[in-house]
Amino acid sequence: MEFDKENFKKKYPNIADELENGNKKIKIGSEKIDEELNNSKKKNRGFQDYVPSVIDFIRRCNNIEEAEEIINYLEKRGEISEEYAKKIRKQMKKKGIRSFGSRKQDNYYFKDIPIK
Repeated sequence: MEFDKENFKKKYPNIADELENGNKKIKIGSEKIDEELNNSKKKNRGFQDYVPSVIDFIRRCNNIEEAEEIINYLEKRGEISEEYAKKIRKQMKKKGIRSFGSRKQDNYYFKDIPIK
């Protein structure tokens, strides 16, 4: 794409002025700004890249029947092995559903959890 100098000046007067005179109005890529952006991203990440495990799903269940459905589903999809599914079922039957941890309430992953 080609522009002659006069058409460019008419269409983009500010850019033309910056190119001709070196008058920069805004500093781009400031280290301080980049640092602040990186820090704010770190602070607000929360559970952004977190992938829940079968235990996380079980901790959201209200009873053993719900937990059993979760285990069956993940086992069927190949996300957990048959051996691991048996181990979880055994613990659940022997020690109860809360042996995996307290119940995670609704919207647990949307709460502000401090990042370490």
